[in-house]
This record gives sequence, structure tokens and C-alpha cells, in this order.
Amino acid sequence: MKHLFIVNPAAGKTDRTGTVNAAVAAAFVGRSDEYEVVVSRAPGHCTKLARAACETGEELRIYACGGDGTLNEIVNGVMGFPNVAISCYPQGTGNDFIKVFSDPDAFRQLPLLLDGEESECDVIAVNGDRYAINICSMGFDARIGTQVADYKRLPMVKGKSAYLLSALVNTVRGITSPYTITLDNGQVLDGRKTLVCIANGRWYGGCFNPVPEAMPDDGLLDVLIVEPVTRMTVAAAIGRYQHGQYAQYPNLIRHHQCRSLRIQCPEPEGVNLDGELLFSKDVTFSVADQKIRFIHPRDMVW
Repeated sequence: MKHLFIVNPAAGKTDRTGTVNAAVAAAFVGRSDEYEVVVSRAPGHCTKLARAACETGEELRIYACGGDGTLNEIVNGVMGFPNVAISCYPQGTGNDFIKVFSDPDAFRQLPLLLDGEESECDVIAVNGDRYAINICSMGFDARIGTQVADYKRLPMVKGKSAYLLSALVNTVRGITSPYTITLDNGQVLDGRKTLVCIANGRWYGGCFNPVPEAMPDDGLLDVLIVEPVTRMTVAAAIGRYQHGQYAQYPNLIRHHQCRSLRIQCPEPEGVNLDGELLFSKDVTFSVADQKIRFIHPRDMVW
């Protein structure tokens, strides 16, 4: 079996290419498997590198060496290729998807990953041609989340602080947007909303855990819809949302489970796909037909 490590040098605050190269070389001492380390050169390049490797048809394991955005690009590269399993060797500042596992820190121990086992995970298909493995969102939250990386690059600003700074800036810019949300059971939810979260995983933004019980293999999307709030109450509402307290506030945060939904809005809006950004005014989210093989250290649960 071949192991391919795709490094995103732009992930995190420093280029980790040298660190990854050294760790991989050390981990493969005494192992007979073939391995290769490649480095992405531009946004979207991880997807191209992953797809090119998949097209060889050989049994392959690909490791995302970066953050959630790097993992997202690789997911988009491997969809449709059953010969490939993927994992995350975390080098970014967030690495939120792996927090769904019982011991996310173990992913940093490369020998444990190399000897790891696989579990099948659902994937969110977005408009049929884009994919996300963790969490998608629209509205106030999407504007916050997709700008977090910019704030993380500021001196002394880390995960939680970057998210809160982005939230403050976007509070000033405006909170609610008009949406028409159609669930797969035919229910239509029309009107202004603060945000819509579509969860396969559990964590994002470094510190947000909106649906603690979400299962990435149950064939369902957990959808949270936050009703309109004012600038004076947004902090309290987001705090409840952040800590997964939606069930305590059914009139403010509505929870739905479905296999698909469609969101329409008057003008193109930012859509957060695992931290990556898409603009659209008509978006369909659904559970992809194909699951993804995800490698994790042994004896873990989610």
C-alpha cells in the first residue's frame, strides 16, 4: 500500500513542510510500505494532487497535513474513488473534524495513524459537485467562519479569539438574512434567519459544538436554524448555540434531521463548506451516496 502525505504550507501560522517531512521519514523507518510527501502550491491544488493519485487505481492512503480546509480539499479530490482512504495528520490551527473522535490528540502521533483502522463517514454533497465532511453553514455564522483564518494571522490572535473577533465585526455589519428553506419532507421554512448550520461532524470554529450528538455515519444531516435575534441578544444566542444548548431554546434554535435540504435567498451569499467559501443564492445540501473511508488510531469511538 502507498501512503501519500499532502502538505498545505499555508495552513496554520507557519509552514510545516519541514516538520512533516521529518516526522514521516522517522515514522517509516523499518516499514516496507511506499510513501511520498507532496506540497500544495495554491488554493485547490490539494484536490488536484489527491485526484491524480486516486486515478492510478492503486490502493492508497492519503493524509491531509494541514487544517480543516486542507482536509476539505482532499475530500473533494477522492470522492468517487473507492480505492482510497483518507485521514488528517493535523498541522493547522483548527483541525475540528477529528474532534468527533474520542482522542483527537492521537492523530498527532503519526505511527498510530499508520497502524490505524478505517471507519466509513458520511459526506455532505453541496449542489451535487462540491463536498464537505464536517459542517456547512449560511448566514451570520458563515460570514464569521470563513473570515476566521484572516484574523488568526494577526499577532497574538488564536482559535477562539479569532472566532470572537470575526463575530464582533460581523455583528456590526448585520445579523439576519431572508431565506426559503425546504426540507426533504416538504416542510418549508420561510423568512429572516440568523444562521443555518448543516452538521455531519460536531465541532467547528475552534470552539463551537452546536450538535454534540451528531453522528458522522448515521446517514442524516443535523440542521440547526437560529431565528432572528437583535444585536443586543446575539451574544447570548450564539453562546447557547456554541455549547450545543439548542434543545433548551426551541423557539430560538430549531433542530431538524434530514437527508437533504435546499436554501434559497434573493442574492448570492457566502456558504461555508468546512471553512471553504462558496457563493450562491440556491444551494442544495444532501448526504452523498458514497461514504468516505476515514483512517483513525485504533480503538476510537465517536
